[in-house]
Amino acid sequence: MPTVRERLSAPGRKFSLEFMPPRSDDDEAGLWLAVRQFEGLRPAFVSVTYGAGGSHRDRTIRVTGRIARETTLLPVAHLTAVGHSVEELRHVIGSYAAVGVHNLLALRGDPPGDPTADWVAHPQGLEYASELVALIRSLGDFTVGVAAFPEKHPRSPDIETDTKYYVDKVSAGADYGITQMLFSADDYLNLRDRVTAAGADVPLLPGIMPVTSFGRLMRICELSGQSVPVDLAERLAAAPDARSARAIGVEHAIRMGEQLLAADVPALHFYTFNRASAIIEVLRALDMVPGPNSGTAALPSPATSSFTASRVTT
Repeated sequence: MPTVRERLSAPGRKFSLEFMPPRSDDDEAGLWLAVRQFEGLRPAFVSVTYGAGGSHRDRTIRVTGRIARETTLLPVAHLTAVGHSVEELRHVIGSYAAVGVHNLLALRGDPPGDPTADWVAHPQGLEYASELVALIRSLGDFTVGVAAFPEKHPRSPDIETDTKYYVDKVSAGADYGITQMLFSADDYLNLRDRVTAAGADVPLLPGIMPVTSFGRLMRICELSGQSVPVDLAERLAAAPDARSARAIGVEHAIRMGEQLLAADVPALHFYTFNRASAIIEVLRALDMVPGPNSGTAALPSPATSSFTASRVTT
């Protein structure tokens, strides 16, 4: 199976995707529909989140393994240190390897239940994401990604400290980074310049999601600790209906994608929330996938896809 390192070093424009582990059977059907809608677009890789405190660990392992077995996609599995002993982490890493997954995203993780609560390491666990990177690399030939934060992580006291944490993760063996969801290309460029100057010269992917409602934008900023993008917030708040708000979010993502591609990013990383249509619209506008009138075979739709979503049990 190829590695994310290899995929990111290939020539041409690239994109990657993040999926969430389903919480119900209905969610699961939606996830697999999105997986199949995206599969024909040939993303560089796809990742599956882990859940706060490992709350969806077993389902994440099963979903990621199934993507590896039953699709042509390259899966990356999330792994968080929060709530786990080193012994448990070793077991989870081994479980991923057993289902054919050797590309991991190493995160310290948020406290379960309340992401803003005090972060407390497991008594037999790890304190920093850099330690998790080192643990993964010690257990086999894994490719490891890590998180990056344009406005610093909410728990970091300042930009300098946050930059040091990122450099520590790269020094521990991280192969690439993915940013928190971005609302401005300049935020990405400033982050890239900062961490590269500090010695972390690995591919850094900007994270994008078409934010299609004012309420969702406010919720994202609340959970992430990011500043509210005033212009986008005002435009979404003034939208007369849901369709208009969606168009604003998609247009913003397209404009930001154009700026990032012009800055020679290694790939665009899209947070999907297990939904395909808005992201496919952005990708088509950026000429990264075939359009409906491109002369290329049509993309699968919910009505024509031969795939039948089956259930994965936890």
